[in-house]
Amino acid sequence: MTQRTPKGPATVGTARARPSAGSVLEIRTSPHILSGNSVDVIMFNVVLALLPVCAFAVYAFGTTALLTLAIATAACVATEHLACQAAGKPSTVGDWSAVITGLLYGLTLPPGLPLWMTAAGGVIAMGLGKVLFGGLGQNPFNPALVGRAVLLAAFPVAMTRWLPAFTAERFAALPSSLLALPFSRPVYDASAYDGLTGATPLAAWKFDRLATDVGDLAMGTIAGSTGETSSLLILLGGAYLVARNMMSWRITASILGVVAAFSGVLHLIDAERYASPAFMLFSGGLMLGAVFMATDMVGSPMTHLGCVLYGALIGLLVVIIRTWGGMPEGVMYAILLGNAATPHLDRLIRPTVYGTRQAAETAS
Repeated sequence: MTQRTPKGPATVGTARARPSAGSVLEIRTSPHILSGNSVDVIMFNVVLALLPVCAFAVYAFGTTALLTLAIATAACVATEHLACQAAGKPSTVGDWSAVITGLLYGLTLPPGLPLWMTAAGGVIAMGLGKVLFGGLGQNPFNPALVGRAVLLAAFPVAMTRWLPAFTAERFAALPSSLLALPFSRPVYDASAYDGLTGATPLAAWKFDRLATDVGDLAMGTIAGSTGETSSLLILLGGAYLVARNMMSWRITASILGVVAAFSGVLHLIDAERYASPAFMLFSGGLMLGAVFMATDMVGSPMTHLGCVLYGALIGLLVVIIRTWGGMPEGVMYAILLGNAATPHLDRLIRPTVYGTRQAAETAS
């Protein structure tokens, strides 16, 4: 549309403003004010928020965690790049989303998992969890959890072998299972390193009613996956993203609030049978899942109320699976089920279009 000069008499001695040739008045829909936070900027900040968690994981588990995170990230990035080349599209690895998937996927794995399994899970995470649905913005489920879920179903023994943190030889020796050949049975011998394999705090409580000190859980000085190292660093990373307006705090707050409330009620009913709220909050992968995985913009609802209900559903499922399920941990399944419920929440909770209610009242 060409810009037009307002009608009216010209002021004496003043030239009337005329549009230059080719000037155009552009009419666009909202939003008219942009924040400058593009996808790659947001994803890069998520990577920054994850780096302290990854660094502490390497400090806690040594070279084993470093190799696991490196192979997981490389497998995810390479899979996305090769998939883009096969489809004849420009590579999308520059938006940092594949790096985030690789880091999160690696943080969900147990130290000592054979590296070929780690690589295979990374290919599955990107191929089955993201590329198959059309790439970034199209995947209904968190890709990192899709990769972990497939590995847990295919290799349950290897996925439930744990190493304690802060062993003296963590930078000098590698568990023999880490370098196992593809499709061979990993060897968990009784050597000085492999003999330290033990149960996670959740498994110790569920099957033996052995509690773990909450301070050790918060600091991550326990056996578990690489992402169970430090809940405090995870929360700090989440606080950084919230301060940058790059993460929905409602989801995290709803998950943690429901877990604390539900487990607190159960603990009051029978403290010998049900774990305390503090134990439930700081054990397992709850913090990592609540802060960095459930808040995935693609798999979570768009409305504020939808985010609260989505988080409440995940928190409820976490406590149910941990308390009455056959497995000690339930964060992964809870988030995947929450992802499945997201489209229904968006459909049920739709924001009112501006002016719609007023127009309806005027017509009546």
